[in-house]
Amino acid sequence: MWAIWTSAFFLVFHLAVVRVSSNVEGDALNALKTNLLDPNSVLQSWDATLVNPCTWFHVTCNNENSVTRVDLGNANLSGQLVTQLGVLTNLQYLELYSNNITGTIPDELGNLTNLVSLDLYLNNLSGPIPRTLGKLQKLRFLRLNNNTLSGTIPVNLTTVNTLQVLDLSNNNLTGDIPVNGSFSLFTPISFANNGFNSPPPSPPPPLSPPSGGPSNGNSATGAIAGGVAAGAALLFAAPAMVLAYWRKRKPQDHFFDVPAEEDPEVHLGQLKRFSLRELQVATDNFSHKNILGRGGFGKVYKGRLTDGSLVAVKRLKEERTQGGELQFQTEVEMISMAVHRNLLRLRGLLHDSN
Repeated sequence: MWAIWTSAFFLVFHLAVVRVSSNVEGDALNALKTNLLDPNSVLQSWDATLVNPCTWFHVTCNNENSVTRVDLGNANLSGQLVTQLGVLTNLQYLELYSNNITGTIPDELGNLTNLVSLDLYLNNLSGPIPRTLGKLQKLRFLRLNNNTLSGTIPVNLTTVNTLQVLDLSNNNLTGDIPVNGSFSLFTPISFANNGFNSPPPSPPPPLSPPSGGPSNGNSATGAIAGGVAAGAALLFAAPAMVLAYWRKRKPQDHFFDVPAEEDPEVHLGQLKRFSLRELQVATDNFSHKNILGRGGFGKVYKGRLTDGSLVAVKRLKEERTQGGELQFQTEVEMISMAVHRNLLRLRGLLHDSN
């Protein structure tokens, strides 16, 4: 009996801890909402009375109901950022670009040690770049361009070795541009239109092969390599050419959603299965602002996955005809095998009877 009560106690204790943590994060995001003007009611679903913010639009959580993404880019928001954002310790993506946010960047953002992407570009932020951002040792994307930031670049930012994309252009920054550490990878474009003392030197060009005419042996090797490359290109292009010819010869077809029961003959094991929630977050709930184009089979939306990569999401029409589902499965199977530099790679799919 004592063991049963002990287990029950730990279960309740664990749920209580999760709820408290979620409430802290919800309070932090609600403080941000209170500090922002939202003329388009983008934050309408941010209900402070809920247990956690994981059901709010533009917020993504992990399996432990902790916030990992805040996607509020291009939302016509104005106001200022709040220091409470520093409690979102599991946050990986903070996307607040293309708004009218003013004020300074809170030092507390340096507490977000799991942050992968910090996108605050195209706002009206002022003041210095916080030195605390140097603590973000997982940061890969730092875009603060097109603001009115001033002061110098914190030297400790060069210790963020994971940094892959940096854009500080179009600000009022001054002083010297660091050239050591991760900053040795970035070109003057990352620092353009500021008041720096001098632009950084461009990265050295790749080593060129030694001069001198090739020998007969090298010529033969080059010819063989060229033949192999041409044959490989033809091999990879063949499926796409066959598919294009087949579609041109036959009447226009319609793609349809795949039912929940997948055909066991379709071999798509290499493709990721996305959830509807993932695609809703990636495309801002299939917003019309993210439409890239329209076709006979449905609309295509621009989206950004949780790893930061840009994708095109085709949402198929819902009408069904006899044989349409089998045809769709065949098409997907063919497209998943087509690999060519001029073709977008198929990353994955979502199929649902609803």
